[in-house]
Amino acid sequence: MHGEYKVPGGKLVVVDLDTEDGLLRHVRVAGDFFLEPDDAIESIDHALEGAPADTDAAGLTARIEAALPPGTVMYGLSAEGVAIAVRRALAHATDWTDYDWQLIHSTPESPALHMALDEVITTEVAAGLRPPTLRVWEWAAPAVVIGSFQSLRNEVDPEGAERHGITVVRRISGGGAMFIEPGNTITYSLSVPDSLVKGLTFADSYAYLDDWVLGALGDMGITAWYQPLNDIATDAGKIAGAAQKRIVSGTGAVLHHVTMAYDIDADKMLDVLRIGREKLSDKGTRSAKKRVDPLRRQTGLPRETVIERMIDSFRDRYGLTTGKVTDEEMARARELATTKFSTPEWTARVP
Repeated sequence: MHGEYKVPGGKLVVVDLDTEDGLLRHVRVAGDFFLEPDDAIESIDHALEGAPADTDAAGLTARIEAALPPGTVMYGLSAEGVAIAVRRALAHATDWTDYDWQLIHSTPESPALHMALDEVITTEVAAGLRPPTLRVWEWAAPAVVIGSFQSLRNEVDPEGAERHGITVVRRISGGGAMFIEPGNTITYSLSVPDSLVKGLTFADSYAYLDDWVLGALGDMGITAWYQPLNDIATDAGKIAGAAQKRIVSGTGAVLHHVTMAYDIDADKMLDVLRIGREKLSDKGTRSAKKRVDPLRRQTGLPRETVIERMIDSFRDRYGLTTGKVTDEEMARARELATTKFSTPEWTARVP
């Protein structure tokens, strides 16, 4: 069995192992990390050898940490990262490079249709009817996108939304409200097979699926990191928020979508969103205007160039061919946009 895990912000950890009578056997850990002293790698292998195959990641981490020689230094590696690679090997997890990734980057669409396309495309991936897909959105209108479980009245000021011509839609994933303006927002979705995140906790899957974009931002001179549970941040502030939805039909799939602030009209946002003091308090800031630091200021690049460089970075890492939404997928999405995502019953399902 073979498992791989790239530690967020770190290096690749590779584990090869067998199981015999419910125990781990012939465990070998490798990777492009740095580790001192040299024999610490043997200590890690020995710590895992003979462990019950149903040991969870926390238990495996404890075994590794207890076996490390005094003064061990890990760079780009952690005991937890090794444990996760073991769990992924046992779960027969796949890797990014196992797939032929497809890019969808088409004309602007309405907010409701974007919600529907996420559901349709991810369901198609779960059914094995389309390859794993990176979809970069273009917005036809400003919007507020609220999380699946948020209260509509608590999140959005209806008078402010009407005053600024902003449509409110509810997505299928959890998380918080996103303020969208077409020229100021970069949004993308990853629709991936469930096997890509096998062996990862819900929280770990966020960091794992965000890692490529951290690299893309780094290529543009931005030092960014994953901030649990679902933010991407820099020293200047938050620049993006992610959300996920599991699709359990077929072989299973995960929708992981991210909204990034290229620029922002903070006064308009505050006029539309009801951002309370409680929400701000856990972000370590007293002003909602300081919560988001746009990419325009940090990169100095046009929005289109930022998107192009993100796509190029993904392609360089994993390969990416240009595709499109099929006619059948679009027909299903248009129906869902009308019968679900544009209806008061869905949008106000949590009043």
